[in-house]
Parts: sequence; structure tokens; C-alpha cells
Amino acid sequence: MTIQHITQQIKEKKSFLCIGLDVDLERIPEHLLNSENPIFEFNKAIIDATHDLAVAYKPNTAFYEAYGIKGWQSLEKTVQYINETYPDIFTIADAKRGDIGNTSAMYAKAFFEDLDFDAVTVAPYMGKDSVEPFLQHEDKFAILLALTSNEGAYDFQTKKVDGVDLYKQVLETSKTWKNSQNLMYVIGATKAEYLAEVRKIVPESFLLVPGVGAQGGNLKEVCKYGMNKNVGLLVNSSRGIIYASGGLDFAEKAREEALKMQTQMSAIIDKM
Repeated sequence: MTIQHITQQIKEKKSFLCIGLDVDLERIPEHLLNSENPIFEFNKAIIDATHDLAVAYKPNTAFYEAYGIKGWQSLEKTVQYINETYPDIFTIADAKRGDIGNTSAMYAKAFFEDLDFDAVTVAPYMGKDSVEPFLQHEDKFAILLALTSNEGAYDFQTKKVDGVDLYKQVLETSKTWKNSQNLMYVIGATKAEYLAEVRKIVPESFLLVPGVGAQGGNLKEVCKYGMNKNVGLLVNSSRGIIYASGGLDFAEKAREEALKMQTQMSAIIDKM
């Protein structure tokens, strides 16, 4: 999938909503537990109810790996369903991978070739040879962890090294890597005040922004500081949408929450 395709979807849907499919069997509706593949059935219902409101889906792979081979099969079935039924939607494997070159090459093969995701989240700590293998795949994207939404982000990411914030050095350095045009960046919604600084360094790149909703991030603040002329944002919400109800109406309630966000996004886009 190309950047142009993503941008076109944002324009058509008047949305830059990414829905996180972080499935916990202890939280999904009880009636689904009797099905052959409860994780997939939950995801399918959420996707069918929200596909016209979202431009991306982001399964966090930990929520699938936790259930062993069955969980991995549910992940595979989920992304296959999206690709076959709603092929215009951008798919992100939130896997936070990153290792020495030959290992990263295999991670990239797993997510881009076997599972056929459009993007995968990648940790930058080991440097360019751990990230560049992900950037070799045409029309696929590595989404680099730059400034995350968790409390521990302050442990390292905002520390100054030679007088410069570490996250800024990550952004600047990543632009020198081969095929850096295939990079996007994770910038947490709870760090909205930093987005203006981020945009000075990567003005044209897409930013994946988690933390709106359950983590307390503010959509208007994110857009004020983070939008560019093509929107340039994929704002993620997970728990606030997929767990809006634990009953038979879970998909309907998920749609209601997604629609609330899409409506806000539409109003923001109209003012651009």
C-alpha cells in the first residue's frame, strides 16, 4: 500500500482513525467463548461494524502470542480477512520488533510476506542494521518507536544526549537510513506538546498516535500540533472502542464509539 492510497482513504472517509485489535479473552463477550475461534469472531464483528469509519487496524501481537499457536492462527485469519474483504484498509502489526540484521530480515519476512501486513512497529535501540531490513520491502512500512505514550517514556526518550533530546536524535538519524521514505513514527497522544518539535524534523512523515481515549490523550491537541497538509496522522484507539460493551451489542457499541471519533475527525478535516 502506498502513502497516496492511505491519504486517499483519509480524504474519502474523512477519518484518520486506527482501531487497535487488542483482544483479551477475559474481556470479550461471554457468548463468543463457545465459538471455534472466539478471537477471530470478535475481531470480525468489530471490523464489519467499523470498516467504513476506520482507515487502519492495528492488532497488538502480544494479545495473540499469549494464546500460543491458536492465537497466532487468529491473528493470521484476522489480517487475511481484512485484506480480502476490505483491501483498502491499512494493516499494522504492532509487534515492536528489532534485532540484528539477519533476525530483522526474518521478522520482516514473517509480517510482510507470510502475514501480508502493510506495516510493523519497530524498536530503534539497536540502530540502522536492525531497522533497514524492514525498509527493503516495496510499499511496506516500518513504524519506528520515537516518543511513546507510556509513563516510562521519560526514562530515556526525553533525556538529553550532547544537549539534544534522545527522541529527536532518533528522528534525525533515521532519516539517513536507506529507504527511509518507508518510515512512519510512533508519537504518543499523551505527548501532544512535543508534536510541534517532531514536525520540525519529519514534516511529511505519517505519525501513528496511540493514547487517545483510555490513556487520556486529546485529539484536538494532537491535530493542532501534529497534522500536516495531508493530515499525516493515524490516531489509534483500542480499548475505548472494542470494549465499549461486553454484551451481545458489543459490535454496535464499538461502532458508536468509532463514529464519535470519526465525527470529530471529519470536523477537523473540514477546517483544514
